[in-house]
Amino acid sequence: VPFNINLSGKTAIVTGGSGTLCSAMAYGLAVCGAKVAIIGRNKEKLASVSEKLTKDALDEYNKNVIVKGYSCNVINKDELSAAYETIKNELGSCDILINGAGGNQPGAITSIEMLKKEKEDSDYSFWNLDEDRIRDVMDLNYMGTLLPIQVFTKDMVEKRSGSIINIASVTSILPLTKVMAYGNAKSAILNLTQWLAVHFGESGIRCNAIAPGFYAAEQNHDLLFNADGTYTDRARKIIAGTPMGRFGKPEELIGAALFLASDETASFVNGIVLPVDGGYSAYSGV
Repeated sequence: VPFNINLSGKTAIVTGGSGTLCSAMAYGLAVCGAKVAIIGRNKEKLASVSEKLTKDALDEYNKNVIVKGYSCNVINKDELSAAYETIKNELGSCDILINGAGGNQPGAITSIEMLKKEKEDSDYSFWNLDEDRIRDVMDLNYMGTLLPIQVFTKDMVEKRSGSIINIASVTSILPLTKVMAYGNAKSAILNLTQWLAVHFGESGIRCNAIAPGFYAAEQNHDLLFNADGTYTDRARKIIAGTPMGRFGKPEELIGAALFLASDETASFVNGIVLPVDGGYSAYSGV
């Protein structure tokens, strides 16, 4: 944890909280005193991650923290509402919401980056994308952000205070080849963040986004690494396009999350999208 802020008495909810990146942010919030609810689909993984974060905080900082897992489908409003009631009863009403649930689907990814001058058999990759998988990607990333905001921020309205942090992507800023549907959905997150920042403007609720660059995590491991552990061609392109010349580390997102979460540090920060990408989104390639 790069710096300490006082989040004692606060309740944080992190969707996608059992994943590599969001569990790191959940850890930072917990170490700073927040009671943290992590939301995911896999009950066993939620239990394992909650236990690990609790143990790590005790080992590294000698702190007894509260991290609890809640199984919930973020695109099912009834399940979200049930989770809302349980979390409110067990940990208190939501003060900080990090929307990190998301992901991609193989059927929504083109097999080639660009059409070539000469015709090839793979030319129809775009036209053959699976429309159901595209809808799945849009639902998980966009609706899976919007619905938790509708459900978990109800008490923020009553308190006239709260911080929403959406997890966008560098592809919100600079479209990436192949991952069309994912990029479309993450671009919508950027727009939603700005819309909500205005809509909630006078209420005391702030809405911002973090746009992670490229991190080596479970979800994208096969995209970045060959079976022998060497970089794939796409990974080499990513590294070449990142001025800092490496992938990010999950813990490097903690500072951005703490900054945006706290009214001590970001009370007048509203509607921004903060890239944490090693300079990727600033680099034109030349």
